[in-house]
Amino acid sequence: MANNQKIRIKLRSYDHKVIDDSARLIIDTAVRTGAIINGPIPLPTKTEKYTVNKSTFVHKTSREQFEIRTHKRLIDISESTPKTIESLSNLSLPAGVDIEIKMLVNN
Repeated sequence: MANNQKIRIKLRSYDHKVIDDSARLIIDTAVRTGAIINGPIPLPTKTEKYTVNKSTFVHKTSREQFEIRTHKRLIDISESTPKTIESLSNLSLPAGVDIEIKMLVNN
């Protein structure tokens, strides 16, 4: 791989422990193959709040709130080798982690 290309990995999960373990696993795998790592960079956590009535009829002032937090991490891998890409593709991440991989070309 040329030196002007890098791999950007975005991780998303509802559980911060699972996403940190997954990021650590990706970094250990990439470092073992000789790549240079930037990250994991914690991105802002997205919080979605939902408010629903506790009662179905007249008690409008009695409400309950639920929220879903989406944690995100960013990992940049530069100077990677074909061995790095092969080991990352064979990596098995735990359930509940969404991964997005992009190849970036610096001009």
